[in-house]
Amino acid sequence: MWYTYILESQKDNKLYIGSTNNLERRINQHNSGEVLSTKARRPFTLLVYVANKSERIARQLERYFKSGSGKAFVYKRLLVRLSSEA
Repeated sequence: MWYTYILESQKDNKLYIGSTNNLERRINQHNSGEVLSTKARRPFTLLVYVANKSERIARQLERYFKSGSGKAFVYKRLLVRLSSEA
C-alpha cells in the first residue's frame, strides 16, 4: 500500500506533504530528525493520509497537493472538513 500524507509542524504550523509505502516509519523519520527537509520543524502531527495501491498514483497525488490548485483543495476541502469534525 502507498500513502500520500500531510503533516503539520507543531513548531511553525506549516504543512509538509509527502508519499511513502510505510507511513508509520516515515512519520517516525520526520519526528526523529532523519529527514533533512523537516528536521528543523519537528515535531509533526499527521493530519490526513490517502491510501492507494499504486506508487505512481500516490506520487501524482503528492505532486498535485503541492501545486497551486492542489494546495487550494487541501485547505478548502480536506483541512476545513477536519476542523469542522473536531
